[in-house]
Amino acid sequence: MISLTRGALLFGTTMCSVAALMASATTAYGSEPKAGLAAAATCDSSAGGSAYDFGVVDVEGKPAKLSAYKGKVALIVNTASKCGYTGQYSELQALFDKYKGKGFVVLGFPSNDFGGQEPGSNKEIKAFCETNFNVKFPLFDKGPVTGRQKQPLYKFLTEDSGEAYKGEVGWNFEKFLVDKEGRVVGRYKSGVKPSDGDLVKKLEVTLAKASSCAP
Repeated sequence: MISLTRGALLFGTTMCSVAALMASATTAYGSEPKAGLAAAATCDSSAGGSAYDFGVVDVEGKPAKLSAYKGKVALIVNTASKCGYTGQYSELQALFDKYKGKGFVVLGFPSNDFGGQEPGSNKEIKAFCETNFNVKFPLFDKGPVTGRQKQPLYKFLTEDSGEAYKGEVGWNFEKFLVDKEGRVVGRYKSGVKPSDGDLVKKLEVTLAKASSCAP
């Protein structure tokens, strides 16, 4: 049994390599799309489908459909328990608590892709998140989010979203903001905290719209 405690987080911080820091610079992909791409990124960012089209498995091993979240705005995050960014669980939970009543949800997808920093079982991950961060937002089955074996949801997010948001996930705790129809409208690197002003502003604007393409 792997023991994952708050003390381990201090050790985990030292495990973030130079490559991780480069991959997780505080630049947001999608907080403000590049000039000329704003309209496409907002209204046609996921022309090939929706994040809510996918079936997944939850952290308890039960089949789940992301269509259950259609009509909500979601922040989809690949998580890890031994990363220097693991403390972001607290801010993710705080963001969820603040906006869940307005139709917002955080969806956590644990992955061991980066630095082997999510070595535990689903049961251990769930217990760690609940014990150390009182996580109440949905968590899902641990799985790959990058490379040829990445799960279908992440293939959609990184390959079939708008040009402003395409590209492989670079490290733990990258964030995709998805509108009420399941279209990607923002992407934020690992170093962008959930409390970041640009991220929160984009979230609030997206929540206020009946559709991401509303005038």
